[in-house]
Amino acid sequence: MSLETSEGPLERVRRSIPSDAKDIGVMLVLPGLLLFMLFMIYPIAYLAYLSLTDAGSAADVIGGELSVIGFGNYIQIFTDPSFWNSLGITWLYVGTSLGLKLLLTIGLATLLTHDRVAGKRYMRALIIVPMGFPPIFTISVWRAMFSPAQFGPFNTFISMYNDIVTGIVGFIDNIVFFVTINAPELFLINVPINWTGSRWAAFSAYIVTETWLAYPFMVIIIVSALQDVPMELHDAAKVDGAGYLTRFRHVTLPAIKGPLVFAAILTAATSFQNFLIPWVFNEGGPGRSNELLLVYGYREALTFDNYALSSAIMIVAIGFIGMFMWLAVRKSNLAEGV
Repeated sequence: MSLETSEGPLERVRRSIPSDAKDIGVMLVLPGLLLFMLFMIYPIAYLAYLSLTDAGSAADVIGGELSVIGFGNYIQIFTDPSFWNSLGITWLYVGTSLGLKLLLTIGLATLLTHDRVAGKRYMRALIIVPMGFPPIFTISVWRAMFSPAQFGPFNTFISMYNDIVTGIVGFIDNIVFFVTINAPELFLINVPINWTGSRWAAFSAYIVTETWLAYPFMVIIIVSALQDVPMELHDAAKVDGAGYLTRFRHVTLPAIKGPLVFAAILTAATSFQNFLIPWVFNEGGPGRSNELLLVYGYREALTFDNYALSSAIMIVAIGFIGMFMWLAVRKSNLAEGV
């Protein structure tokens, strides 16, 4: 009596493939693998090498006149207060922009999939229009919107808001006799706001611009996820007497959790690597108070001719991004079943 070993379907398929076909498959994969190594692995490896040297200007890097000094650049980074300021403001930027993007995109996606909203198809087309503009053009437009001039667009909007509040208070003052009511200072905003010369005003401008750049991508993903939510679940919740908010919390959000987490992870990683917004607005200013991590590394290389230190900063940034992606995917079970 012969004992037959059990084979899984993958093993049976593998045994059925001729050896010639396997060789062809390897040859087809090799060009992509070589390109990946050329454009991804090699630059990162060379960056890691530069971070261990005393490279100063670009001439030192091109000429190859480098000496390996070990981890001195990393020690200098972790003892530099500017690095910790840059790292802290970068994570604050990522967290704040991600929260705002989630609130905005979930609200827009819910609106664009609601049965009572007319013209949803055209509204979805308008939503993705910002994706067609080059980022540098969009950021330049937003920088003009946040002009610190007295009659800049956002300063004008704030002046209009102040006029509305003052008008409402004046109207109440005319109705209520024998009482003088002044507009409360708490509800008024001093204008003009120096959007690029004040640290937190500039930071707020960064957040708004980042949200505008990222929301079309997230809306596309969340709208697609909302369209796949089974209506039977909503009908069953309605029968049980669940209101709209209850259904949204216990039916809709669990159903779209996977795509929502996927979009959040990708846009958070992109925000962590943002360079154009702070640089175009005010080069990470005022001073160096709003330097995101990539701006910090860029300035060390191009302004202070310290390519080795800049390379170490970029390696640290890659490490943080990789750790964030790994933890986010692992904790959210996003790769479950893959």
